Amino acid sequence: MLLSLSISDFVLVEQLSLDFAPGFSVLTGETGAGKSILLDAISLVLGERADAGVVREGAARAEISAEFAVPADSGLSAWLDENDLRASPDPAGEDDALLMRRVVETSGRSRAFINGRPATAQQLKEAGEFLVDIHGQHAHYSLLKTVEQRRLLDAFGASTDLAADTARVFRNWRDLAARREAAQKNAGEQDAERERLAWVEQELAGLDFSSQGWRDLQEEHRRLAHAAELATGAQTASETLDAEESGLLNRLRALRGNLADLAAIDPSLNEPLGLLESATETLHEAARELSRYADKVDLDPEALNLAEARLTAVQAVARKFRLRPEEIPDHLATIRAQLAELGAAADLAGLAQAEAEAEATYRKLAQSLSKQRGAAAGKLGKAVSAAMQQLSMQGGSFEAGLIAGGAAAHGLEEVEFRVSPHAGQGVKPLAKTASGGELSRIGLALQTVLSGTSGAPTLLFDEVDSGIGGGIAEIVGRMLAELGGVYANPHPNPHVNPRQVLCVTHLPQVAARAARHYRVSKETRAGKAVSSVMVLSHAERVEEIARMLGGVKLTDATRAHAEEMLAA
Repeated sequence: MLLSLSISDFVLVEQLSLDFAPGFSVLTGETGAGKSILLDAISLVLGERADAGVVREGAARAEISAEFAVPADSGLSAWLDENDLRASPDPAGEDDALLMRRVVETSGRSRAFINGRPATAQQLKEAGEFLVDIHGQHAHYSLLKTVEQRRLLDAFGASTDLAADTARVFRNWRDLAARREAAQKNAGEQDAERERLAWVEQELAGLDFSSQGWRDLQEEHRRLAHAAELATGAQTASETLDAEESGLLNRLRALRGNLADLAAIDPSLNEPLGLLESATETLHEAARELSRYADKVDLDPEALNLAEARLTAVQAVARKFRLRPEEIPDHLATIRAQLAELGAAADLAGLAQAEAEAEATYRKLAQSLSKQRGAAAGKLGKAVSAAMQQLSMQGGSFEAGLIAGGAAAHGLEEVEFRVSPHAGQGVKPLAKTASGGELSRIGLALQTVLSGTSGAPTLLFDEVDSGIGGGIAEIVGRMLAELGGVYANPHPNPHVNPRQVLCVTHLPQVAARAARHYRVSKETRAGKAVSSVMVLSHAERVEEIARMLGGVKLTDATRAHAEEMLAA
C-alpha cells in the first residue's frame, strides 16, 4: 500500500509531501491544475521512462520518493530478498517499509534507488508490478484493439505467463521451420561449398604445423643453411680466447699474476684484481661453450634439403590461399568450424525432428491456453454483464468470444469482445456497437472486474469516468468506493483492509464517495505556474464539491447539495 509520496521540482510541482490511507481517495481540481501530475510522478517512481521534460523549469533535477508498506509474506518481500534490496525488518514482524526513489537530471539521465540502494529502472518496474495497478484515462479506447482484448482476457484468467510461454515456443518452432526450409532449398549449394571447404581443409591440414612450428621451421632452415659458417665462427672464437700461447686467456692469466704481486704491496688493488679473476673465469667458460657448440654443429645436406622442401611447401600453400604462413593454423580452425556448421545445417532429418518436437510443444501449450481462455471468457462475460447492470445498462450483456484460427504466436484463436448495450439487442463486436458513453461504461465495468482480481494492493484510476455523468456517475462512485473498501474516516490500522484506490476525477458524484479527498490547485509564483495539493477537511470538501457542481459562482443551494452528497 502507498503510504506517502514526496515530489520535488517535478513538472509544475515545486515541493510536495502527501500521506495516503487505505480505502477510496480522490484527486480533484480545475482543468489544467495538474491533477494527473501525481499519477505521472507515481508512474515514474515505478519505473516508467524518464525524460528531461519532467524537470521543473529553472530546477537542476526532479526527485520523486514513494514509501510503501510490504506484507512480510508477500511475493514482493521475497523479490526484495532475492535482489538484496530489503530495508531493516520491522521489529514487530508486521509490514516492512519500502522506499522507492527516482531522480531525473535536466540532461534526461535518471537514477533509481530502492531502500537507499542503487537500482535500475527495470527493478523499479518489477517491484511496482507487485504494488500498483494503473488504469489510464485513455484505457477505454484501447478496448477496441484485438491485442488489448486478448491481454485483458489472459490477465483475468491468470494466463499471462502461459501466453508468454506459448509465444516463445511458437517463435522457436518457426525459427526451426525456417532453418529446415533454407537447408532444403540450399542443399545443392551447400554440397558444393562443403566439398570446397573439405578440399581446403585437406590442403591446410596436410602441412601439420602450428604458428610456432612455422617459426621453428624458419630457425631450423637458417641453422642448416649456415652450418659451416656457424661451426667455423664458433671454433675461431674459442681458439682466440684459449690458444696455448697467443690466446687472450693466457695473456689475462699473466696480467692477473702481475696484479696479484702489486696487490700484495697495496691492498686497494684487490678489488680490480677480483674483477679480473671473474672476467678470466667467464671468458674461460665462454671458450669451452664455443668449442662444444662447434663440435655439435652438424653439416647435414639431407636435413637441409628436407627443411627447404617443407619451407617451400608451406609458402606455396600460403600463396594459394592468400595467407601469411603464420595465419594457416587459424584459417584451418575457421574452415573446420564452417564445415561443422554446414554439417549441422545439412542434417535435414535432425532439423525436421527438432521442428516436429517444437510444434508438438507449441500445440500442447496453445491447447492449454485455449482451455484456460474458454473458462475465463465465460466468467468474464458474467462478471462484466453484472457490472453493466449497475451502470444503467439494464438488460445489456457482454461476452468474450473466441474465434478459432491458425497457429500463431498468441495461440490458436482470436479474442473478440462483444456487447449488447441494452435488452433485446444481439451481441455484436464492441468496436461496431458501443457509443462513446457506452464504451466508457463498459470499460469501467471491465476495469472494476479486472481490478478485483488484481494482486496489487493499490489501484490508480486516471479519469476513467470520462464520458459518464448524471445518475450513472453516482453508481460509478459507489463501485469505486466498494472496490477500495468504504471508510467513513481513514482507518488507523492499514492491516484491516490493504486495498487502496486512488482516482483522478472531474465528477462530484464520484468525489463525494471518497474516504479522503485531495484537491490540486495551480497558482503563479514569480511568473511561473506552480501546482500544489492539499487534503481537504469536511468543510473544504463541501466547497470543492459545490464548485464541481455549480461552476465559478457558488450558491447556498450548491453547498447544500454538496452536503447532501457527502452525507449520502
